[in-house]
Amino acid sequence: MKFDLTNRWQEMYPQGIMGVLIMEGISKADPAPDLKSLRKQLEGELRQRYQGFDRSALKDIPTIKAYDEFYRIFKKTYHLLLQLESVLGGKPIPGGDPLVSAMFMAELEDLLLTAGHDFGKISGPVRFDVARGTEQYERMNGEQQVLKPGDLYTADGAGILSSVIYGPDHRTRIQPSTTAALFTTYGVPGIGSEKLIIHLQRLRDLILAFSPAAAVLKLEVIAS
Repeated sequence: MKFDLTNRWQEMYPQGIMGVLIMEGISKADPAPDLKSLRKQLEGELRQRYQGFDRSALKDIPTIKAYDEFYRIFKKTYHLLLQLESVLGGKPIPGGDPLVSAMFMAELEDLLLTAGHDFGKISGPVRFDVARGTEQYERMNGEQQVLKPGDLYTADGAGILSSVIYGPDHRTRIQPSTTAALFTTYGVPGIGSEKLIIHLQRLRDLILAFSPAAAVLKLEVIAS
């Protein structure tokens, strides 16, 4: 399957990159080791790593700073900052579907914005583009959403898969029946390729932890 940055993306965000991970043969029947124990371990590591950090200090972390600068264009707060603050405040990392849980764990570990999809529902080539403000899609919660001009988004032949500001779509959402998954990580300006590769490898390893027979079809960074 082909993945491309559009000319509009390359002109408006020449330093923007995308990470892509595709895995198939995923089984959720017998997770081993239990992701619950890995989540608990990550909670402890995050609380130790960021002990004493207030919001200002968290915003100075280079990765969060890069996303925060992008989100501020839209008068939004980087949602992973809010989720990290929640975990640091004592709330557990949510469980649920192992694929979604693994993605969320990798996001919190690396602070990189990632969207997950059922790969079997992807239609045709995938493009990474910049919104003009007329594009519309059905969000994960079922609501219709018009994108804001300048937002970064991912689309296939049938429509939008996700955007930075509004998240994943409903059509290709990960479900209990999902056995092949596509993950895309938004590398906004300030995020380098090495960080994306490490993040995708971490996500791959978390999936292999509960589904060791799964296979990697693609793990790469898409750049101009």
